[in-house]
Amino acid sequence: MSKNRVSKTSSSRTVQCISRDNGFTLSFFAMASLCEVLIDTHDKKLAIRMGNVAANEAWRIEDKYSRYDKNSLCSEINANAGNRVEIDDETYHLIEFIQQCYDLSDGEFDITSGVLRKAWFFDGSDNIPSKKRVNELLNFVGWQHIEYSPTYIMLKKGMEIDFGGIGKEYAVDRTIVLLSDIANIPVLVNYGGDLAVSGQKKNNEPWQVGIEHPSFTSDTSSFVTLTSGAIATSGDANRFLLKDGHRYSHILNIKTGWPVELPPNSITVAAPKCIQAGFLATLALLQGIDAEEFLKEQDILHWSIR
Repeated sequence: MSKNRVSKTSSSRTVQCISRDNGFTLSFFAMASLCEVLIDTHDKKLAIRMGNVAANEAWRIEDKYSRYDKNSLCSEINANAGNRVEIDDETYHLIEFIQQCYDLSDGEFDITSGVLRKAWFFDGSDNIPSKKRVNELLNFVGWQHIEYSPTYIMLKKGMEIDFGGIGKEYAVDRTIVLLSDIANIPVLVNYGGDLAVSGQKKNNEPWQVGIEHPSFTSDTSSFVTLTSGAIATSGDANRFLLKDGHRYSHILNIKTGWPVELPPNSITVAAPKCIQAGFLATLALLQGIDAEEFLKEQDILHWSIR
């Protein structure tokens, strides 16, 4: 295989192009993840163009919605809690989707819950926060306290939001749309394990996708075949606390502020759109020990690892 750097947008943002038997793989780093776009074409110039479009869209979404970037819209909203912050159509539609997720989950999916990280540090230690500290932070959790319209959003003072729960999945779906506008050829977009495809490959074979997880060993792998749609994975393997033999998951019940009991190590869900699959995978983990039963009751195609 030949490997060439095909574009450079900054000293830290590059796109790599790797040729393979049936096309090209374009890879780059965004949203704290390795991102790959597999393009089923022998036209290298077209593949490079599509790879750059994908990378620039992923970086755009990261710059706009990351809570880790002090210049992002997310940070601006959080820094101005208590005041109205102007938003555009894209952000309004994302917020509307978040509202739907909140309603469908009976309040369990809540992007204001990130403030609880000020009490919980899931570093494998036995440092369990006090109930008093958790309860103090719960005063700043609750999507129902958010005010928004098509032109602005306003948080209650002291509250924060975090788009991280849907960011990568949204970027995957946006990328699929943009690449489909460029050329009607099969592609697979994989952003840190959350992925979608735009049809089966030219030889009529499905895409073979490996479901990876930090707890996997080299001889335990699982593969999924995709001809359309998306899959997303939520996991609970390496972030936890352990005290007196009890394992505290990093998946928090936002109604209590405390970890859910015995969630799977990993849940992978299939859905028409990646953002839908991501929401369902997260919602399943929030059910704790009942995650698999919840998905079965909803008749949702999924893969679980315990």
